[in-house]
Amino acid sequence: MFDKTLAELAQGLENGDFSSVELTQAYLDRIKAEDGKYNSYITVTDELALEQANAADATRAAGNAGAFTGLPIAHKDIFCTEGVRTSCASKMLDNFISPYNATVVNKFNAAGAVTLGKTNMDEFAMGSSNESSFYGPARNPWDTDCVPGGSSGGSAAAVAALLAPAATGTDTGGSIRQPAALCGITGLKPTYGRVSRFGMIAFASSLDQGGPMTRTAEDAAMMLNVMAGFDPNDSTCMQKDVPDYTADLSKPLAGLKIGLPKEFFPDDLSPAIAQQVQAAIKEYEALGATVKEVSLPNTGLAIPAYYIIAPSEASSNLSRFDGVRYGYRCESPVDLEDLYKRSRGEGFGPEVKRRIMVGAYALSEGFYDAYYKKAQQIRRLIKQDYVNALNEVDVIMGPTTPHPAFKLGEKTSDPVAMYMEDIFTISLNLAGMPGISIPCGQTEGLPVGLQIIGNYFAEQKLLNVAHQFQQATDWHKQAPQGI
Repeated sequence: MFDKTLAELAQGLENGDFSSVELTQAYLDRIKAEDGKYNSYITVTDELALEQANAADATRAAGNAGAFTGLPIAHKDIFCTEGVRTSCASKMLDNFISPYNATVVNKFNAAGAVTLGKTNMDEFAMGSSNESSFYGPARNPWDTDCVPGGSSGGSAAAVAALLAPAATGTDTGGSIRQPAALCGITGLKPTYGRVSRFGMIAFASSLDQGGPMTRTAEDAAMMLNVMAGFDPNDSTCMQKDVPDYTADLSKPLAGLKIGLPKEFFPDDLSPAIAQQVQAAIKEYEALGATVKEVSLPNTGLAIPAYYIIAPSEASSNLSRFDGVRYGYRCESPVDLEDLYKRSRGEGFGPEVKRRIMVGAYALSEGFYDAYYKKAQQIRRLIKQDYVNALNEVDVIMGPTTPHPAFKLGEKTSDPVAMYMEDIFTISLNLAGMPGISIPCGQTEGLPVGLQIIGNYFAEQKLLNVAHQFQQATDWHKQAPQGI
């Protein structure tokens, strides 16, 4: 049953082919047997999962089952989960048991979903490789010597290794789409404000957005049907009706206008990735789409702008972790200053410290206008580039990443090289627009991701475009060797 999609598992539950308890136990057994290779989970919630599965079976027996009743999923360990350790992959929160649920978790609980556990990630979602986790890196199921991407690397690895049929992730600068591309799965970053951030531990509040990580676009649509919607607890959540994201999946693509930004095909793009992406575009043309070159002239400014804005917001958000209220506290502090310094110095890892220091510097008196304010002005230009391009075309396409998955440790000593792996994803977070990554090929046995970008709240269109490609190809059905 592990090779079935969420949609197929839902049909199996409806048909009575298996119960939710049987399905859940099968996944828990597989996690126990296989996850030692991948380190994709931080916490496995056996008791909670079986309790929810029993409740789901009772709901189904009473004739009250919904589309998601009894389906098992995993949550990125950035979503607060009541009574369960929520660590954000940091020593700082290693002992934190959340007293409440994130809105996303509540929504899945209300829909009857089963929580298998909490997945590994980069510490406080800061990273592109999952190597900054306090619990050690997750590993890419396609090659366990390679990274799964980050920061939602554990969720991507769990889905790719068939240790969960789907998982939640968060995307601040590509943290859903980049690991989805490197692990050969489907990952959707919704429009900023489409999914509640309440209970999602903050990294950069104006950039963070939760979304689904699945094997198919159809499954992502099912997940988004649960996740999306207004939340009064989140002041940035949009009060906008939620459509049925599965309704238009089968809509033909005849007349679809695709924009190809020349900036997404630079000279240093891996030739193999460029070839696979161009082959995917040809497939779209065969499905009735037309292609037009567009320009996003400020794309080159995205990384410097992002690495001012995101660390600045991080330095503010992470100031709450001080050793006083909750989380890690140093041993035997001599005074309050010592408590602050040693708790933070011992509790945070190197990448988190690096970003806090960059952000504090950029926000300091005398540098705010030169750095943070200027980065926000550039952000506006980047957003306008997308608006202008999407006035001419329906969607924008290009590679999700400039290279396939790289080796563990290959870029840890060069933060700038690591940051450059997000060159095609970061600008979308600055603009607040939705994007999806789907598998479109392979190079040297590693997956290649195609990124599809749409206008604000155009998730339904993106899912339709992605689904039609997956109906015509089988890249999303490919699994790592031995799985």
